[in-house]
Amino acid sequence: MWVDMRRRLALAAALLVATGSGTWAGPPTDQLHGRIDRVLKVLGEPALKNDAQTTERRATLRGIADEIFDFTEISQRSLGRHWQGRTPSERAEFVALFADLLERTYISKIESYSGERVVYAGETLDGDQATVRTRIVSKQGTEIPVDYRMFQRDGRWRVFDVNIEGVSLVGNYRSQFNAIIVRSSYQDLVTKLKAKQDEGAAPKDTGRRHIESP
Repeated sequence: MWVDMRRRLALAAALLVATGSGTWAGPPTDQLHGRIDRVLKVLGEPALKNDAQTTERRATLRGIADEIFDFTEISQRSLGRHWQGRTPSERAEFVALFADLLERTYISKIESYSGERVVYAGETLDGDQATVRTRIVSKQGTEIPVDYRMFQRDGRWRVFDVNIEGVSLVGNYRSQFNAIIVRSSYQDLVTKLKAKQDEGAAPKDTGRRHIESP
């Protein structure tokens, strides 16, 4: 379950570490690109490349991911109507679990970055929200549209949804989360997320963590 969306998020992660080209436009794109540059710097740091520094490298990348994505907003939108019925402690738990899943997917992909290129195609502003349009270009020349929906708060622009080839990350997860809750229960969804967190924490024989979707 959730495999298709995991692949789409991984694609977005690949785009986030690609070398930028094309036209930039305004603060949302500038801020997104600035954080991407920081990701590239971490990935290129010799002292963080060896396996012994995996924990430090991934912690640094998680910190940057926290600046790029607003995981509370993404979690609320992904849980949809079921968010309102959650207590403050349940909301905090869900955000932590879902953010962990998304971050591990993001990090596992960017660590295998292999030279994809991204074109910034401009942005559209609508009050305190913006859409940054991009295209990821593979080595074979295939172009895939990836749009980042962002909102501004306290002078910072952060991503609250990613639209890949016309499919919304938030919309996709909301549909799947709702199906689990309606078919079973909210607690069953939490149990699945916790199980996935435990799997991600378990070391593999290769020394790398591979994230599969519940």
